[in-house]
Amino acid sequence: MEHDLSPTTLAELRRTRPYPAVSVLTPTHRREPENAQDPVRLRNAVAEAKRQLEADPAITRDRRADVAQQLDQALLEVDLAHTEDGLVIFAAPGEHQVWSLARTVPERVVLSDTFLTRNLVSAQAAERPFWVLAVSADRVTLWSGGNGRVTEDRTGGFPLARSRENFDPERQPQIGDMPSTFRDEGTRHFLREADAAMSAVLREHPRPLYITGEQAALSLLDEFGGVGKEAVQVPHGGLAQGPHTAVWQAIQPVIAAEQRKVADAVSRELVAARGRKAFAAGVDEVWQNASDGRIRLLAVEENYRVTVRSDGGDHLVPAESGEPGSHEDIVDEIVERCLDTGAEVRFVPDGALGDAQGIAGVLRY
Repeated sequence: MEHDLSPTTLAELRRTRPYPAVSVLTPTHRREPENAQDPVRLRNAVAEAKRQLEADPAITRDRRADVAQQLDQALLEVDLAHTEDGLVIFAAPGEHQVWSLARTVPERVVLSDTFLTRNLVSAQAAERPFWVLAVSADRVTLWSGGNGRVTEDRTGGFPLARSRENFDPERQPQIGDMPSTFRDEGTRHFLREADAAMSAVLREHPRPLYITGEQAALSLLDEFGGVGKEAVQVPHGGLAQGPHTAVWQAIQPVIAAEQRKVADAVSRELVAARGRKAFAAGVDEVWQNASDGRIRLLAVEENYRVTVRSDGGDHLVPAESGEPGSHEDIVDEIVERCLDTGAEVRFVPDGALGDAQGIAGVLRY
């Protein structure tokens, strides 16, 4: 199942496809007893997609059979033992993908000439993904983080390691009682290669970066003027070999502190925006401004969800789930629209926005 929504991947998902491009969305559950319903709901959602394929006269028999087969293959790839909060299946002629999301999704089936990506985009923004680069003199590992965990990642050719014949710490020159490992030219060359590899990863998959390692290693990366310049440094050696629990334990307090700083900065910006009347609050007002591309900064409480429908004019009003014409994922639509128009999107703790009703924006004009 897929997890990493890079800009390149998103652009590929959004391209127009031969009709029908099928999107199947269903909420899932991480724990018992709620997850007992997941297999039935998933099978029912795929069955509904096939029913819609059969009922559409615009779809040829061969294309219908192709997409139905893609749905069956996707269903076989779903690992319900390791689901998160939402599942998305994309299927089109000759292709399929399965995405696991750390954010719930509405239950729906959509046939179009593009895949429905708004829920993926919103889940990615809410997860606040980041990279951790764990550095030592003979090994550099890359860890993908988000949603309270880190896992080792092999993007960009990581992990990088020096062979024993090229690195023997016992043969390093001594300064006092300490080996000058990071002054060795071989070590400098190795870490410069790691710096270049990480720079390439960030160009393709831009995220905040945290670097762990001995202070001497961090100073050396600073000297190179590459990834170390913008990264948050965590002086903690011994993590290049993992395990993931040790990496998370070392990085979690730093992540939490950075997130508190972000939330405080967002709060200050919203207060200032109120003062200069460049502020929008509530789903209706924010939706209108997002549609016009006027939002510069969007703040959303982490678990804020609301179902709405049009009032017959230009406004949105509360609605019941499943009501005809309702939008169950309007928050995800707003997040995607804001990101598409260049806005900064920040998720903040529940209750942080006070009387703004879960969602607020700073306007460009």
